[in-house]
Amino acid sequence: MSRIAVVEADKCNQTRCGGLYCAKVCPINKAGEECVYEGEDGKAKIIESMCIGCGICPKKCPTNAITIVNLPEAFNETPIHKYGESGFQLFNLPTPIPGKVVGLLGRNGIGKSTAVKILSGLLKPNLKSSSAASYEDLINHFRGSEMQRHFELLRDGKIKVSFKPQQVELIPKQFSGSVRALLERVDERKVLSSLIELFELEAILDRDISSISGGELQRVALVAAASRDASLYIFDEPTSYLDIKQRIKISHFLRSLAQEGVSVLVIEHDLIVLDYLTDLVHIVYGKENAYGIISKPKSTKNGINMYLSGFLPDENMRFRDSAITFDQVAPDHLERDSELCAWDSFGVTKGSFSLQADKGLIHTHDIIGILGENGIGKTTYVSELAKIEAETKRGELQISHKPQYLTPDDQLVMTYLSEAMRYQQQLIKPLELEPLFERMLSELSGGQLQRVVIAKKLAEDADLFLLDEPSAYLDVEQRLRMSKIIREMMDAKGKACLVVDHDLLFIDYLSERLIVFDGKPAISGHAKGPFTMRDGMNIFLHDLAVTFRRDEDSGRPRINKLGSVKDKEQKASGSLYYTK
Repeated sequence: MSRIAVVEADKCNQTRCGGLYCAKVCPINKAGEECVYEGEDGKAKIIESMCIGCGICPKKCPTNAITIVNLPEAFNETPIHKYGESGFQLFNLPTPIPGKVVGLLGRNGIGKSTAVKILSGLLKPNLKSSSAASYEDLINHFRGSEMQRHFELLRDGKIKVSFKPQQVELIPKQFSGSVRALLERVDERKVLSSLIELFELEAILDRDISSISGGELQRVALVAAASRDASLYIFDEPTSYLDIKQRIKISHFLRSLAQEGVSVLVIEHDLIVLDYLTDLVHIVYGKENAYGIISKPKSTKNGINMYLSGFLPDENMRFRDSAITFDQVAPDHLERDSELCAWDSFGVTKGSFSLQADKGLIHTHDIIGILGENGIGKTTYVSELAKIEAETKRGELQISHKPQYLTPDDQLVMTYLSEAMRYQQQLIKPLELEPLFERMLSELSGGQLQRVVIAKKLAEDADLFLLDEPSAYLDVEQRLRMSKIIREMMDAKGKACLVVDHDLLFIDYLSERLIVFDGKPAISGHAKGPFTMRDGMNIFLHDLAVTFRRDEDSGRPRINKLGSVKDKEQKASGSLYYTK
């Protein structure tokens, strides 16, 4: 077996372990040779060729800083890039194809963003050496493959890359001024006016970039990237902060960019959008913060199904123990014998925005999804429902509310999760929270903070759980795992949950009933339901003018091609989402 030995420098803390404890317990070090040693940065380092894979040092490390991975003997590839001594390693690269949209599908922290930075020239790979490889080294490494041509063109300046980064919330820290000034600066294709109209940015053009919302920032970043005259467009998580209507519109637009001589590469965690948007996908698998392997390209349908199955037959590689499956038919009627709460119709006015909500009823064990555009009152509805219920029940009904936007403080994660510690098997382990215990909330990534906050909220002693966009920042597997956790917690507690989210696959996997919003964003909203899943999705999809079918192999929902035979049949029958 070949091995990958990784020490996460930000976790390695000699004060906690009493001074390089991993070296003291290593059998090779005890025998007089040096396998584990202290690097120049004061952190532990491991010589992979010396490591025997005993697994002692990862188990003994008090900060969970060490990962040892045994790779199959047949896997003998050289990493494309390695982040320093005992750092993360990336194997293989995705292949941009002119005229096609190519997707990257995989967990967070296994190299997707690193791969696209290499392709764009923002990061020079090192082929596991201590210095960046030259273009000649890369051309020789990839000789005989399509990537050889890519690096030849990159070397000669014949590939121009436009890159939409993942963290659009950092844009205000890098640019000051109005939205208009930012976009006019990058309009190389002279298409700005049409893109502003398409992405509905007219109302914010003269606002300062620091004063717009996450969804507006995302659309500004997309327009900025698409305005450049490029031969390779890279979009890292283009649908974050966007509602489903905007996601479908974005998908149509990104597909239009892929023309002769122009490639589009996309990283996306919304499987419905990824399926609708791409022609081919690369599956990225491995271990978070340790290593990532990029598969050969696959047709989108087959690639997503392989990802859900957890097995790549053409590469004889299993990367997950069990398959992820979906129900083929929506539940039309659920037997519920205990009413949890009910509310009369109500209205709310906030400034120029008005919300009208129909009366509703929630039973114990209910999990109800909430769907609607951005700016149509979903978050207001959840907040007001919590207040109304607290008033009508005179405090008897206890509410746990996970807000849309999270504001971390300098509290230790272990302290913050003190109430959740009694749910080790239900929350702590499946959400992989133990490695975060010694970190401060303010130090966590968006996905880590989301998992921590949801765990705290689900552990609270409440009757009704209100979760606003719980899938934000999570990768595909984390979203589906989160769905199962929420469902199991509601079953175990005998409580109910309302979930606001824009990922339809996440809502489909989790929900049993739906509340649907319509209206005009920023002007008025109307909350209808709860409905059965079939009725609710038919109402919601009618406004989107799209239909969904079930994949015959995995059962996952897929968007029908507009105007296809299946699309026309379902519209004619009125069954836009579920088969009978």
